Amino acid sequence: MQPISLDSFSVKYKTLLETQLKARIDNLSAPPVIKESMEYSLSAGGKRIRPLLLFATMHAFGENPEKGLDAAAALEMIHTYSLIHDDLPSMDDDDLRRGRPTNHKVFGEAIAILAGDALLTYSFQLIANSQNDQFSAEIKLKIIEAIAKAAGPEGMVGGQVADMEGEEKKLNKNELEYIHIHKTGKLLIASVLTGAILCNASDEQIGKLKDYAQHLGLAFQIRDDILDLVGDEALIGKPVGSDEYNQKSTYPSLLTLHGAKKELDIHIGQAKDILNELTLQTELLEAITDLVANRNN
Repeated sequence: MQPISLDSFSVKYKTLLETQLKARIDNLSAPPVIKESMEYSLSAGGKRIRPLLLFATMHAFGENPEKGLDAAAALEMIHTYSLIHDDLPSMDDDDLRRGRPTNHKVFGEAIAILAGDALLTYSFQLIANSQNDQFSAEIKLKIIEAIAKAAGPEGMVGGQVADMEGEEKKLNKNELEYIHIHKTGKLLIASVLTGAILCNASDEQIGKLKDYAQHLGLAFQIRDDILDLVGDEALIGKPVGSDEYNQKSTYPSLLTLHGAKKELDIHIGQAKDILNELTLQTELLEAITDLVANRNN
Protein backbone atom coordinates (compact mmCIF):
# COMPACT_ATOMS: atom_id res chain seq x y z
CA MET A 1 0.00 0.00 0.00
CA GLN A 2 1.46 3.37 -1.05
CA PRO A 3 2.05 6.08 1.55
CA ILE A 4 -0.83 8.52 1.99
CA SER A 5 -1.10 11.78 3.92
CA LEU A 6 -3.64 12.12 6.71
CA ASP A 7 -5.13 15.16 4.96
CA SER A 8 -5.94 13.30 1.74
CA PHE A 9 -7.02 10.19 3.66
CA SER A 10 -9.28 12.27 5.88
CA VAL A 11 -10.91 14.13 3.00
CA LYS A 12 -11.61 10.91 1.11
CA TYR A 13 -13.12 8.97 3.98
CA LYS A 14 -14.95 11.88 5.59
CA THR A 15 -16.68 12.44 2.25
CA LEU A 16 -17.63 8.77 2.00
CA LEU A 17 -18.82 8.76 5.61
CA GLU A 18 -20.92 11.90 5.30
CA THR A 19 -22.54 10.63 2.11
CA GLN A 20 -23.34 7.38 3.92
CA LEU A 21 -24.77 9.16 6.96
CA LYS A 22 -27.08 11.34 4.87
CA ALA A 23 -28.27 8.42 2.74
CA ARG A 24 -28.99 6.30 5.82
CA ILE A 25 -31.13 9.00 7.43
CA ASP A 26 -32.88 9.97 4.18
CA ASN A 27 -33.91 6.35 3.60
CA LEU A 28 -35.50 5.91 7.02
CA SER A 29 -39.25 5.36 7.16
CA ALA A 30 -39.81 7.77 10.04
CA PRO A 31 -41.54 11.11 10.80
CA PRO A 32 -39.80 13.94 8.91
CA VAL A 33 -39.09 15.99 12.04
CA ILE A 34 -37.05 13.22 13.70
CA LYS A 35 -35.07 12.64 10.51
CA GLU A 36 -34.43 16.38 10.24
CA SER A 37 -33.29 16.55 13.86
CA MET A 38 -30.98 13.55 13.48
CA GLU A 39 -29.46 14.92 10.30
CA TYR A 40 -29.10 18.43 11.77
CA SER A 41 -26.61 17.20 14.36
CA LEU A 42 -24.95 14.59 12.14
CA SER A 43 -24.26 17.21 9.47
CA ALA A 44 -22.75 19.73 11.88
CA GLY A 45 -19.28 18.61 10.87
CA GLY A 46 -16.60 17.96 13.44
CA LYS A 47 -13.36 16.04 13.38
CA ARG A 48 -14.96 12.61 12.72
CA ILE A 49 -12.10 11.28 14.84
CA ARG A 50 -13.83 8.00 15.72
CA PRO A 51 -14.52 6.94 12.13
CA LEU A 52 -11.04 8.11 11.13
CA LEU A 53 -9.50 5.93 13.83
CA LEU A 54 -11.45 2.93 12.52
CA PHE A 55 -10.40 3.65 8.92
CA ALA A 56 -6.75 4.27 9.89
CA THR A 57 -6.64 1.04 11.89
CA MET A 58 -7.89 -0.91 8.88
CA HIS A 59 -5.28 0.86 6.74
CA ALA A 60 -2.62 -0.22 9.23
CA PHE A 61 -3.54 -3.85 8.56
CA GLY A 62 -3.45 -3.29 4.79
CA GLU A 63 -7.23 -3.70 4.51
CA ASN A 64 -9.60 -1.53 2.43
CA PRO A 65 -11.08 1.00 4.91
CA GLU A 66 -14.29 1.29 2.88
CA LYS A 67 -15.29 -2.12 4.24
CA GLY A 68 -15.66 -0.47 7.64
CA LEU A 69 -18.05 2.24 6.44
CA ASP A 70 -21.19 0.83 8.13
CA ALA A 71 -19.40 0.48 11.47
CA ALA A 72 -17.87 3.95 11.12
CA ALA A 73 -21.31 5.47 10.49
CA ALA A 74 -22.65 3.67 13.56
CA LEU A 75 -19.85 5.06 15.73
CA GLU A 76 -20.46 8.59 14.50
CA MET A 77 -24.19 8.23 15.20
CA ILE A 78 -23.47 7.14 18.77
CA HIS A 79 -21.04 10.01 19.29
CA THR A 80 -23.59 12.47 17.89
CA TYR A 81 -26.35 11.13 20.13
CA SER A 82 -24.09 11.70 23.14
CA LEU A 83 -23.50 15.32 22.11
CA ILE A 84 -27.22 16.01 21.67
CA HIS A 85 -27.93 14.65 25.15
CA ASP A 86 -24.89 16.33 26.75
CA ASP A 87 -26.14 19.72 25.54
CA LEU A 88 -29.61 19.34 27.11
CA PRO A 89 -30.66 21.71 29.94
CA SER A 90 -30.69 18.78 32.36
CA MET A 91 -27.05 17.99 31.50
CA ASP A 92 -24.52 20.66 30.40
CA ASP A 93 -27.19 23.15 29.25
CA ASP A 94 -25.26 24.41 26.22
CA ASP A 95 -26.72 26.72 23.58
CA LEU A 96 -23.99 26.23 20.96
CA ARG A 97 -22.38 23.18 19.43
CA ARG A 98 -19.82 23.49 16.62
CA GLY A 99 -20.72 27.13 16.17
CA ARG A 100 -24.47 26.77 15.73
CA PRO A 101 -27.52 26.33 18.00
CA THR A 102 -27.69 23.00 19.80
CA ASN A 103 -30.32 20.49 18.75
CA HIS A 104 -32.79 21.26 21.53
CA LYS A 105 -32.60 24.97 20.75
CA VAL A 106 -33.81 24.25 17.22
CA PHE A 107 -36.19 21.31 17.68
CA GLY A 108 -37.15 21.49 21.36
CA GLU A 109 -36.10 19.19 24.18
CA ALA A 110 -38.48 16.33 23.43
CA ILE A 111 -37.43 15.91 19.80
CA ALA A 112 -33.75 16.35 20.72
CA ILE A 113 -34.00 13.54 23.28
CA LEU A 114 -35.77 11.31 20.78
CA ALA A 115 -33.26 12.15 18.04
CA GLY A 116 -30.46 11.04 20.35
CA ASP A 117 -32.36 7.86 21.20
CA ALA A 118 -32.95 7.21 17.50
CA LEU A 119 -29.28 7.65 16.57
CA LEU A 120 -28.17 5.30 19.35
CA THR A 121 -30.58 2.51 18.49
CA TYR A 122 -30.28 2.89 14.72
CA SER A 123 -26.51 2.54 14.95
CA PHE A 124 -26.85 -1.09 16.05
CA GLN A 125 -29.47 -1.78 13.39
CA LEU A 126 -27.00 -0.43 10.84
CA ILE A 127 -24.33 -2.92 11.89
CA ALA A 128 -26.75 -5.85 12.22
CA ASN A 129 -28.19 -5.24 8.73
CA SER A 130 -24.85 -4.60 6.99
CA GLN A 131 -24.51 -6.52 3.75
CA ASN A 132 -20.74 -6.01 3.64
CA ASP A 133 -18.98 -9.31 3.06
CA GLN A 134 -16.51 -8.34 5.80
CA PHE A 135 -19.33 -8.65 8.34
CA SER A 136 -19.89 -12.29 9.25
CA ALA A 137 -22.43 -12.94 12.01
CA GLU A 138 -19.55 -13.53 14.45
CA ILE A 139 -17.85 -10.26 13.49
CA LYS A 140 -21.11 -8.33 13.83
CA LEU A 141 -21.65 -9.77 17.30
CA LYS A 142 -18.12 -8.86 18.42
CA ILE A 143 -18.47 -5.31 17.10
CA ILE A 144 -21.90 -4.77 18.62
CA GLU A 145 -20.65 -6.04 21.98
CA ALA A 146 -17.55 -3.81 21.90
CA ILE A 147 -19.47 -0.68 20.93
CA ALA A 148 -22.39 -1.32 23.31
CA LYS A 149 -20.02 -1.80 26.24
CA ALA A 150 -18.12 1.36 25.32
CA ALA A 151 -21.31 3.42 25.04
CA GLY A 152 -23.21 2.04 28.02
CA PRO A 153 -23.01 2.09 31.83
CA GLU A 154 -19.49 0.63 31.86
CA GLY A 155 -18.37 3.24 29.35
CA MET A 156 -19.62 6.59 28.11
CA VAL A 157 -22.83 6.71 30.17
CA GLY A 158 -20.96 5.78 33.34
CA GLY A 159 -18.40 8.47 32.60
CA GLN A 160 -21.10 11.08 32.08
CA VAL A 161 -22.70 10.15 35.41
CA ALA A 162 -19.36 10.46 37.19
CA ASP A 163 -18.76 13.78 35.44
CA MET A 164 -22.08 15.21 36.64
CA GLU A 165 -21.59 13.89 40.16
CA GLY A 166 -18.14 15.47 40.19
CA GLU A 167 -19.41 19.00 39.56
CA GLU A 168 -18.71 21.42 42.39
CA LYS A 169 -16.31 18.85 43.90
CA LYS A 170 -12.53 18.78 44.03
CA LEU A 171 -11.71 15.49 42.33
CA ASN A 172 -8.35 13.78 42.61
CA LYS A 173 -6.38 12.63 39.58
CA ASN A 174 -7.69 9.06 39.69
CA GLU A 175 -11.31 10.24 39.81
CA LEU A 176 -10.73 12.67 36.95
CA GLU A 177 -8.98 9.99 34.90
CA TYR A 178 -11.93 7.64 35.42
CA ILE A 179 -14.26 10.27 33.95
CA HIS A 180 -12.00 10.90 30.96
CA ILE A 181 -11.39 7.22 30.21
CA HIS A 182 -15.09 6.38 30.34
CA LYS A 183 -16.80 9.51 28.99
CA THR A 184 -14.42 9.99 26.04
CA GLY A 185 -11.85 7.23 25.92
CA LYS A 186 -14.06 4.14 25.75
CA LEU A 187 -15.70 5.06 22.43
CA LEU A 188 -12.31 5.99 20.96
CA ILE A 189 -11.01 2.60 22.09
CA ALA A 190 -14.04 0.89 20.52
CA SER A 191 -13.34 2.69 17.24
CA VAL A 192 -9.82 1.29 17.07
CA LEU A 193 -10.91 -2.16 18.25
CA THR A 194 -13.71 -2.29 15.68
CA GLY A 195 -11.18 -1.67 12.91
CA ALA A 196 -8.95 -4.37 14.35
CA ILE A 197 -11.81 -6.87 14.66
CA LEU A 198 -12.73 -6.26 11.02
CA CYS A 199 -9.14 -7.16 10.10
CA ASN A 200 -9.07 -10.36 12.18
CA ALA A 201 -6.36 -8.96 14.44
CA SER A 202 -4.64 -11.28 16.90
CA ASP A 203 -5.28 -11.03 20.63
CA GLU A 204 -1.82 -9.51 21.07
CA GLN A 205 -2.47 -6.85 18.43
CA ILE A 206 -5.87 -6.05 19.93
CA GLY A 207 -4.29 -5.71 23.38
CA LYS A 208 -1.67 -3.25 22.16
CA LEU A 209 -4.17 -1.25 20.12
CA LYS A 210 -6.46 -1.04 23.14
CA ASP A 211 -3.60 0.36 25.25
CA TYR A 212 -2.72 2.81 22.47
CA ALA A 213 -6.31 4.03 22.22
CA GLN A 214 -6.62 4.44 25.99
CA HIS A 215 -3.63 6.80 26.04
CA LEU A 216 -5.05 8.59 23.01
CA GLY A 217 -8.43 8.99 24.71
CA LEU A 218 -6.86 10.52 27.80
CA ALA A 219 -4.77 12.83 25.63
CA PHE A 220 -7.88 13.86 23.68
CA GLN A 221 -9.76 14.87 26.82
CA ILE A 222 -6.76 16.60 28.41
CA ARG A 223 -6.41 18.68 25.24
CA ASP A 224 -10.15 19.40 25.47
CA ASP A 225 -9.68 20.65 29.04
CA ILE A 226 -6.82 22.88 27.91
CA LEU A 227 -8.83 24.31 25.00
CA ASP A 228 -11.75 25.08 27.32
CA LEU A 229 -9.34 27.32 29.21
CA VAL A 230 -7.24 28.92 26.46
CA GLY A 231 -8.95 27.99 23.17
CA ASP A 232 -10.41 30.28 20.53
CA GLU A 233 -14.21 30.30 20.84
CA ALA A 234 -14.55 30.83 17.08
CA LEU A 235 -12.53 27.66 16.45
CA ILE A 236 -13.96 25.37 19.11
CA GLY A 237 -17.54 26.44 18.33
CA LYS A 238 -18.71 26.89 21.93
CA PRO A 239 -18.03 29.29 24.80
CA VAL A 240 -14.60 29.13 26.41
CA GLY A 241 -14.56 28.63 30.17
CA SER A 242 -17.70 26.51 30.47
CA ASP A 243 -15.90 23.93 32.61
CA GLU A 244 -14.86 26.60 35.09
CA TYR A 245 -18.37 28.11 35.06
CA ASN A 246 -19.88 24.69 35.79
CA GLN A 247 -17.28 24.13 38.52
CA LYS A 248 -15.93 20.98 36.91
CA SER A 249 -12.59 19.48 37.84
CA THR A 250 -10.20 19.49 34.89
CA TYR A 251 -6.55 18.67 34.33
CA PRO A 252 -5.55 22.38 34.32
CA SER A 253 -7.47 23.02 37.56
CA LEU A 254 -5.87 19.97 39.17
CA LEU A 255 -2.34 20.12 37.76
CA THR A 256 -2.09 23.76 36.52
CA LEU A 257 -2.02 24.56 32.81
CA HIS A 258 1.67 23.68 32.60
CA GLY A 259 1.06 20.38 34.39
CA ALA A 260 -1.83 19.53 32.09
CA LYS A 261 0.34 20.14 29.02
CA LYS A 262 3.04 17.91 30.51
CA GLU A 263 0.47 15.16 31.17
CA LEU A 264 -0.75 15.49 27.58
CA ASP A 265 2.81 15.00 26.30
CA ILE A 266 3.24 11.89 28.46
CA HIS A 267 0.13 10.18 27.04
CA ILE A 268 0.97 11.16 23.46
CA GLY A 269 4.46 9.72 23.92
CA GLN A 270 3.13 6.48 25.40
CA ALA A 271 0.60 6.12 22.58
CA LYS A 272 3.35 6.51 19.98
CA ASP A 273 5.62 4.05 21.79
CA ILE A 274 2.90 1.39 21.56
CA LEU A 275 2.40 2.04 17.85
CA ASN A 276 6.13 1.55 17.34
CA GLU A 277 5.84 -1.92 18.88
CA LEU A 278 3.34 -3.01 16.24
CA THR A 279 4.57 -4.43 12.94
CA LEU A 280 1.80 -2.62 11.05
CA GLN A 281 1.50 0.40 8.76
CA THR A 282 0.82 2.83 11.59
CA GLU A 283 1.75 6.13 9.93
CA LEU A 284 -1.87 7.32 9.78
CA LEU A 285 -2.52 6.39 13.40
CA GLU A 286 0.64 8.30 14.33
CA ALA A 287 -0.60 11.31 12.37
CA ILE A 288 -3.97 11.16 14.15
CA THR A 289 -2.09 11.02 17.46
CA ASP A 290 -0.27 14.25 16.52
CA LEU A 291 -3.58 15.76 15.44
CA VAL A 292 -5.09 15.03 18.87
CA ALA A 293 -2.06 16.58 20.59
CA ASN A 294 -2.12 19.80 18.59
CA ARG A 295 -5.77 20.33 17.70
CA ASN A 296 -7.37 23.76 18.16
CA ASN A 297 -11.01 22.62 18.07
